[in-house]
Amino acid sequence: MVTRLFAGLILIAGVVLLAVVTIGGGDGTHGTSTANDSADEVATTALEPVRASAPENLGPRMDLVNLDGWLNTDIAELSDLDGKVLLVEMWTFGCHNCKARIPHNQTLYASTSRDDFEIVGVHAPEFSYEAELQGIKTALVDLGVTWPVALDTDKTNFRSWQPGGRRFWPRTFVIDQNGDVRYDHIGEGKYEELSQTVNWLIENPPA
Repeated sequence: MVTRLFAGLILIAGVVLLAVVTIGGGDGTHGTSTANDSADEVATTALEPVRASAPENLGPRMDLVNLDGWLNTDIAELSDLDGKVLLVEMWTFGCHNCKARIPHNQTLYASTSRDDFEIVGVHAPEFSYEAELQGIKTALVDLGVTWPVALDTDKTNFRSWQPGGRRFWPRTFVIDQNGDVRYDHIGEGKYEELSQTVNWLIENPPA
């Protein structure tokens, strides 16, 4: 009987250990360790309440610098879009959380005018295959990404727009017509709040 009890305890300990290992390898840690960027993370889904008030002003946006070019547009720099509400999103085409946001961005894009609103995807590759230009072009077609995409191959802007040691794919910012950040969200979710923020800014441009 003692032998059976001891064997049962070993079995339970093994199950617990397996569960811990499985949890540790989930979405929360995927993408957290690369050779030069151990703080980069792929964000997981976050369900949060919809904001009812006007969006807070979080201060001036940064520029996009040291890019390897643009796709889906003929603009040369972010300032070419000044005067519009901008959704600027840090992403990479291999990130499933990033891809999950695309249908919601497509809906928002279709419901707004290019005179008032634009999306800018800042493509910052996590893995080497995501840095290949042809692979990015193919992914944009396959995923239905039709808005401007800035090629941030060295992740210069991915890091500078996310100070403090922790950086995420995806991360979504909304910039108002004056160039101030009015929304900042990590991961999936909060799509209704995002839409409300964009539309509020379109209807209530800052002085």
